[in-house]
Amino acid sequence: MVFVRIGVPREVAEGERRVGLVPETVSRLVGEGFEVLVETGAGWDYNLDEHYEEAGARVVGSAGEVYGEAEIVVKVAKPAEEEVGMLREGQVLICFLNGPQEPGLVERLAKRGVTVFSNEAIPRTSAAQSMDALSSMGSIAGYKSALIAANTLGKYVPMLSTAAGTTKAANVLVLGVAVAGLQAIAIMHRLGANVFAYDIRPETKEQARSLGATFIDSEDERREEEEDGWEEYEPTGWRRLMVSLGFYSFAEPPRDEYVVEGEEEEEAGGEEPEQWSREKLEADQRLVRERIKEMDIVITTALAPGRRAPKLVDREMVESMRAGSVIVDLAAEQGGNCELTRAGETVKHAGVAIVGPINLPSTMPIHASQLYARNMYNLIRHITSGGEEEGIRLELDFEDEIVSKMCIAHGGEIRDRLTREALEESRSGGG
Repeated sequence: MVFVRIGVPREVAEGERRVGLVPETVSRLVGEGFEVLVETGAGWDYNLDEHYEEAGARVVGSAGEVYGEAEIVVKVAKPAEEEVGMLREGQVLICFLNGPQEPGLVERLAKRGVTVFSNEAIPRTSAAQSMDALSSMGSIAGYKSALIAANTLGKYVPMLSTAAGTTKAANVLVLGVAVAGLQAIAIMHRLGANVFAYDIRPETKEQARSLGATFIDSEDERREEEEDGWEEYEPTGWRRLMVSLGFYSFAEPPRDEYVVEGEEEEEAGGEEPEQWSREKLEADQRLVRERIKEMDIVITTALAPGRRAPKLVDREMVESMRAGSVIVDLAAEQGGNCELTRAGETVKHAGVAIVGPINLPSTMPIHASQLYARNMYNLIRHITSGGEEEGIRLELDFEDEIVSKMCIAHGGEIRDRLTREALEESRSGGG
C-alpha cells in the first residue's frame, strides 16, 4: 500500500505564528490514508504537540526529519535559505511564494527539482474557491485593518450622544473592493462609521452597497445634480378635471413631454457595462481626490498579482486630509497604495498617520491557521488520488486549471510566465 507523507515544519520567518496544518485537518488526512509528520513546536502555543499526536500525526524533533521524509511539505511563508537546502528533487512544496517578486528563489527551487505550488497564483474560479488561501487571509487582513484604523484614530468611530454633546460618526473610505476591502467595509459599518468605497471594477459597486457603503461614482453625482432640478408632475387643465372625476390614469405625465423616473434606465437596457470608460474612471478619480479631504480613515487594499501595488493616494491627497486622520495601507508589503507608506512602520505626515502593517493574518494565528489548513486540505486532495484502502498517489494533471496556474515550478523548470519575465529582467539589470 502506498502512503503519501505530508510534512509540516515550524515556520522560521520572523513574526510568522501560523502553521500549515492544524490537528483538525491532520485528523482528516490521517483518516483518509495519509501520513503526517509535524515538527515539534510547529503549532506554537495554541496547537500543542500532544494535540497533533492525538490527531494521528508523528511529531519529530527537527525540520530536517520533516523535509527528509515528506513527499508534500505544507508551509505558510516562503522557505528560508536553510530550508531550500533541505528540499529535494520530486518533493512538492505548498506555501505563499509570490514568484514574480521572488524569481531568484523560484529558480533555486526549480534547480533542485522541487515542485512548487504558490498560493498567490490560485485562479479565481468557483472550483478553486475552497483552496483559496489568499482570500481566507485577505478576509482576516481586512478585519484587522478596520480595528487598527479605529484604534489609531483619536476619535470615536460611531456617532455617540453624551452628556457633553453628540459626536459625529467617522467618515471612512475603503479603496479596493475585493475580499479584504469588503471585510473592512463590513467591520467599519458595524462600528457605526459612515463608509464610502471605490474600485475601478463595475461589479464591486453593488457588493459595496450591500454591506452598507456609499460607492463613489461620478455618474451618480451627476444624476443627483440633474435630479435636483426635477419637478414633480401635476396635471393641469382638462387632465386635472379627468383626475377629479376618477380617471386616475390622467395623473400620469404624457410620455412625449416628460421622462418618468426609472424608465430612462430601462430604455437604455438597464445593464451595467462590464468596463467603465476611461473618461468615467478619470472623473471618478477626481471625485475620490475631492472626497478624501472629508475622510477620517482611509483603508487601501488594492493589489496587482505579480506586480507592485498601484499608487492610489499621493502626497498631495495626504496633505489635503484633516490633521488626526488615519491611512491604513494593506498593500504595504508590495510597495504600498500610498506614496508615503513604509512597510512595518507608522509614518506621520502633515498630521496624518499612515500605517503600513505587514503580515496581519499572523496576528490572528488561531483562526488564520484553521482557515489556511482547510484550504490546504482541499488542495492536497485535489492533487492526490486514492484512499486508505487502495493507497494514495500524487497526481499532477497540468490540464487542470488549478494545478496549471498554482504550480509555478516543476521538473527543473519555472512554469510561471511572470516569474520567468521577472527573472530575465533581474538578470538584465532592470530589476
